[in-house]
Amino acid sequence: MIPVSVRDIGKRVESRIDELLREETARWAEIDPLLAEPLEALQELALAGGKRLRPAFCLAAFLGAGGAEDDPAVVDAGAALELLHLFALIHDDVMDASSRRRGQRTIHVDFAARHEAAEWRGEDRRFGEGVAILVGDLAFVYADQLLADAPRPAQDVFTELRLEVNVGQYLDLRGAVSRDASVDAARRIALYKSGKYTVERPLHLGAAIAGRLDDLRSPLSAYGVPLGEAFQLRDDVLGAFGDTMLTGKPIGEDIREGKPTRLRAWALEGASADGARLLLDNYGSADISADDLAAVQQLLVDCGALARAEAEIERLVVEAVGALDGVALAGDSRERLEELAEFVAERVQ
Repeated sequence: MIPVSVRDIGKRVESRIDELLREETARWAEIDPLLAEPLEALQELALAGGKRLRPAFCLAAFLGAGGAEDDPAVVDAGAALELLHLFALIHDDVMDASSRRRGQRTIHVDFAARHEAAEWRGEDRRFGEGVAILVGDLAFVYADQLLADAPRPAQDVFTELRLEVNVGQYLDLRGAVSRDASVDAARRIALYKSGKYTVERPLHLGAAIAGRLDDLRSPLSAYGVPLGEAFQLRDDVLGAFGDTMLTGKPIGEDIREGKPTRLRAWALEGASADGARLLLDNYGSADISADDLAAVQQLLVDCGALARAEAEIERLVVEAVGALDGVALAGDSRERLEELAEFVAERVQ
């Protein structure tokens, strides 16, 4: 179950994003009604769901650093994190040729369908992908706009976060096509593509807005880095086994896309020769059959990769929570961070 603290900041962040995008849609539609289309697509995706974990981590650190819960600055920061996340998701969907996101058609698929239905000239796919890239760029710009008045240390954290997610995405793309199966490579990708920008940097952002980044940076990293790894490992498990009704994405999507995860690396380490061949032949096959997908999933179980992931998630969460011992945090921030750690470990979407 999503913690109450996540739901509360999530609602406030959603309201802020909705307000911003409604205003921007009206502003640009006055120039040309067609300009409402990309902004409405961004707004629809923003309000279609999402865990709002990044704003929750940002708020927990902000409160722990002495900030006030009703401060609009932390809501703007949370909204900026969510819009940056949308930028990454939209571009990621184009790179991975994903068809579903949050239970609906991805933006590039939706606009390709519009192109086809209107019988416009040119290629449906290229139009859809081009629009999606621009919609992602809009999210990126609006994220910056929301942090325009933040203190310089907070802006520096946000800049580093954006750089990290981009280099992590490149490593992910490179790993998928090169079939680099090492555990070290998979861990590095997880750290930069997802772990740091989901947990550690939102924590730093919250502390920076409250003016206490210098003294809280190290303890927040000691909590955030292992928990970010646990988050990505849970994502890997859900990407291989998750229920489409809960995740909003096709079942076994990471297997179809050939994602260079630690699950895959551990499977290759523990599988028999026949099992390794099954994995190499089918992992990364976009048109994998239902039977072969089920066989790969079973291999991940039989060779111990899934159990290893679950054990590592548990170990990382214990490490993260233990890092909070003795840290000077105001109010109920420690309890919030412990609750968030438990949710990260046990979530099903």
